Amino acid sequence: MYSQTQIKTEATDMVKVNPIVVVLLIAIGANEISSSELIMKSITSSFLKVLDECKRELNFGDNVLSDLYHFWKVDHALLNRDTGCAIACMSKKLNLLDTSGKLHHGNAEEFAVSHGAANEMASKLVTTVHECEQQHTAVDDSCLRALEIAKCFRNAMHELNWVPKMDVMITEVLTEI
Repeated sequence: MYSQTQIKTEATDMVKVNPIVVVLLIAIGANEISSSELIMKSITSSFLKVLDECKRELNFGDNVLSDLYHFWKVDHALLNRDTGCAIACMSKKLNLLDTSGKLHHGNAEEFAVSHGAANEMASKLVTTVHECEQQHTAVDDSCLRALEIAKCFRNAMHELNWVPKMDVMITEVLTEI
């Protein structure tokens, strides 16, 4: 049997270890979050690279550019149908959609992995978009459906803390110009 002194000593030793474990877990979690943010920045950057092509093809206005600039801000209402058209166009240019306009799971997963996502993260991204697609199958207009799917995806990325930081995105955009 253990004496009360031995139990207290063991409990005290456990408490001494726990802060170290907690710090390590926080550091690992923070590293994972920041790497997820970097991957999402890279993915977003790829979309921006085909933006000019879509702008020429669709002839959309500055309101779409404003929506895309503020895309990751959850409090920014995305209401413009043309923004959905732009998102669908960019997704097609990046070969992320199948012929019916739905997410091509294999291509989307390869796309995420090519931007640094581990298989688990790539799978989560594809699953998230697929779940968002399922929620908006009743929307007939392909541009409005793309817009609703994008908003759903944005909200899910906020819940996962995978949203790229705006200052990093702005720097990325400015270096592309």
